[in-house]
Parts: sequence; C-alpha cells; structure tokens
Amino acid sequence: MASEAAPWTLTISSDLRLLALARAFVEGVCHVAGADERTTNAIVLATDEATNNAIRHAHQDHPEATLQIQCFLCPDGIEIRVLDEGEPFDLTKVPHLDPAELRIGGRGVFLMRALMDELSCQPRGERGNTLRMVKRCGRPAPTAGGS
Repeated sequence: MASEAAPWTLTISSDLRLLALARAFVEGVCHVAGADERTTNAIVLATDEATNNAIRHAHQDHPEATLQIQCFLCPDGIEIRVLDEGEPFDLTKVPHLDPAELRIGGRGVFLMRALMDELSCQPRGERGNTLRMVKRCGRPAPTAGGS
C-alpha cells in the first residue's frame, strides 16, 4: 500500500520520555493527510503502543538503540512502519485476547489489531523488525514527504 513518495520519518532514541514526541509527530502527519479526528486518534494510539513496545521489550537490553517511525500517505489511507533494533519478533505468536478478560498489561498488540485495518511484522536482517500498520480512510495523498 505504501505510496511512491518518500515517507515522513522520525528517528528517536529508545527513551520512554520521547513517546509524547512520537505521538505529536504522528498526529501532525495525520493532520497534513486530512484524516478525521477518530482516524487520527486510532493511528496515534496504535503507533504509541507499537513505539512503547519497541522501547520496553525490543530494546530493553539495548538502551542505546534507536527506532524509526515512517508514515506513508497513500491514496486510500495511511501506512505506519515502526522499525526497531530488537530480536526478531513473531507477531503471529501473540494470542488474540478476549476483550472482556481483566488483566494488567499485554494489550498493546490487541489494541493495534483492533484500531488498524492491517498489522504485520517482518524481521530486518539479524537484528530489528519492521512493524507495519495500515489504516484506510479514503483520503487524498499529498505528494510531499518529510524527514
């Protein structure tokens, strides 16, 4: 689904204090894309969960690692990619949770699945993963990218 245009990209260090910056970046991209408030909130929350998981889990033993958020503006929606430097992660092994189940934590992937139209994860060589999320919203894609 990714557009031919260069993605809007943010690279941050593996620091939970930077989650607010990541949220603001994604919200800004959604605003430029013309996404409505409900779609924007879904994309921002899903990306926040993905970024939080990368920092807490993929990078837990590597605080020097960085992660990158790439936003592609497409004719029929927005594609978000979160690139981490963690061990290969198999998203298909994360169980589909019962939304009524009471539990603390472990809801990040559940939320990403619920909020986005597509969710996949691919390894990037020996270290690193690319988490890909797509939200369809029928918006026209601007041609300019950011970095």
